[in-house]
Amino acid sequence: MVEEREICINGQTITYMLKRSLRARHVRLEVRPQTGLTVVVPHFYKIGKLPGLLESKERWISSNLARFSHFQSSSAKKKLGSGDTVPYLGRDLELVKQENHTGAGDVKLEGNTLAVSPVLFRNGLLELALERWYRAEAAKLIGERVYKLSTQMCVSYKRITIRGQKTLWGSCSRKKNLSFNWKLLMAPEPDIDYVIIHELTHLKEMNHSKRFWELVAQRCHRWRECKKWLREHEPHLTAKLCPEK
Repeated sequence: MVEEREICINGQTITYMLKRSLRARHVRLEVRPQTGLTVVVPHFYKIGKLPGLLESKERWISSNLARFSHFQSSSAKKKLGSGDTVPYLGRDLELVKQENHTGAGDVKLEGNTLAVSPVLFRNGLLELALERWYRAEAAKLIGERVYKLSTQMCVSYKRITIRGQKTLWGSCSRKKNLSFNWKLLMAPEPDIDYVIIHELTHLKEMNHSKRFWELVAQRCHRWRECKKWLREHEPHLTAKLCPEK
């Protein structure tokens, strides 16, 4: 269940989404560019305690909301153009006009550049073409990594879907279907593997218990660093490719 609420902290009224979770064991605060502040609480949590908890986290909430606001405002200043860069597997690729491209939606990886049809720059379709390219790359790379890692972990899944979730890097359903965010292709490969291992581990433990994180750590020793990197860089990755969103 999700509901919208407000709280006044240090003279500032903050709107947030309250989400009750059957799997959560502790209160979790999330700040994302598309949704702002989300507070996830266990289903048994007494809501009367929440105002005091949020007030104790005032500095963290304010600083993160300000940080995400900065990314949103700076990203709206200009659209992507030739010579700009976009992130891919932890490195930056320069966008270059390629006059001999035959297709209007043609995007091609060439070393550390992305060769793009000039038509896309003229017609303002660059972001859509780049998203299609990232989705195709994600389907290939993530599909290969899921197959390899699932074999190593001795787990089986049914289907992989590449999506554009606003608040998730990946998910695993009880029907053993996996979904991954195409924006993962902007992150370094170790962080992509962490997300894949995280979701594959849910095929053994459909929760975030101590046992779950122990299983994750067996395959990804640096999972804390990977999780932190993704959390801290999410607004930058989103703003970099989608400057108007």
